[in-house]
Amino acid sequence: MIEIDDPADPRLDDFRDLSTADRRPDRPGGRGLVIAEGVVVVERLLASPYPVRALLGVRRRVEALGDLDAPAYVTSAEVMAEVVGFHLNRGVLAAADRAPRPALADLLAGARRVAVLEGVGDHENLGSIFRNAAALGVDGVLLGPGCSDPLYRRSVRVSMGHVLRVPFTTLEDWPRDLDVVRDNGFTTVAMTPRADARNLADAGLRGAKVALLLGSEGPGLTDEAIAAADVAVKIPMAAGVDSLNVATAAAVAFYAIT
Repeated sequence: MIEIDDPADPRLDDFRDLSTADRRPDRPGGRGLVIAEGVVVVERLLASPYPVRALLGVRRRVEALGDLDAPAYVTSAEVMAEVVGFHLNRGVLAAADRAPRPALADLLAGARRVAVLEGVGDHENLGSIFRNAAALGVDGVLLGPGCSDPLYRRSVRVSMGHVLRVPFTTLEDWPRDLDVVRDNGFTTVAMTPRADARNLADAGLRGAKVALLLGSEGPGLTDEAIAAADVAVKIPMAAGVDSLNVATAAAVAFYAIT
């Protein structure tokens, strides 16, 4: 542990201005760091393949983490707030470098259930989907066009750090990469509220190798994505409700297929 009382200390630059959009250290176009908040999420970062650079926190939160293999800068809550740009109730942060993403073939090789996302641009929804995936036995997440960065600080926080343990990669050739998924033995299943879609519970997916396609928060999957899937399914709903939040729909569908 290294005591620091000067908010301008350059050793704290990895944690500086987290609330300033054009200077945040977790921007992919900037430093591209992974930022974890709170003891539980920091513990998951420490156990992940992401190389930890440093920690910053008040003493009791840092001490709760036990032995560390990275520098831990200990300071007051006031100095910490001045560095990060807001008061942090969780009391500890960690910064890490990004780890290489797995190749699509490698991710699919040991998987039986994957989520395929198109246009999921809300960081909180994305974090929730990763948390649901970890909880309900989904082996990986494939990111199609229009998805936000899973390693953005808010996504990491909302996922409770599970984005750091559920493998993910990007589909570069959309939707043709779905053919690669299919060639690895997966049934590609598009989630849609369309009236002609099959009911999820009647689609015979439990226990099968399934790639579940989920679309953006507003319009959902594109017609192109639905056409590229093997089957379209829906979650039956009460009259007057046409859809669910994408993270909620993902949780229902993950449970149904596992």
